[in-house]
Amino acid sequence: MPISVKNIVEIYSDGACSGNPGPGGWGVLLRWNGIERELYGGERNTTNNRMEIQAVIEGLKVLKKTSFVQVYTDSTYVQKTMTQWLEGWKIKDYKIKGGTYRVNHDLWRELDDLNQKHTIDWCWVKGHAGHQENERADALARKGVELVR
Repeated sequence: MPISVKNIVEIYSDGACSGNPGPGGWGVLLRWNGIERELYGGERNTTNNRMEIQAVIEGLKVLKKTSFVQVYTDSTYVQKTMTQWLEGWKIKDYKIKGGTYRVNHDLWRELDDLNQKHTIDWCWVKGHAGHQENERADALARKGVELVR
């Protein structure tokens, strides 16, 4: 079946942290065929980068079948890892010089597993720039922070 707008799942994701590290939250706005769903959660002691990754993971985890997905993130860390850096990291088993594991390798492994199940277009959007869906994801991430305070 050809890809049409009706077949595409949009995921708008964001992470937030109060202190870095500190209490953190993640937020996701999912949209498919005009239907929207909001998700959010948090962790008591985390980093902003972990919450950015966790947001995408949570969005992908709710998809019940293999999908065409557009992930929108304001995190260049997430977008560039998934489009440029991840394959090299996997070749080295997520290890850096000296043999220690790369920061957040646990989440990158989980996200890569989910990435393999779908066809994903990784889109970067400028944060806090009036992008309506990104602003909604940010508000959800801040709700996640409040859950764990």
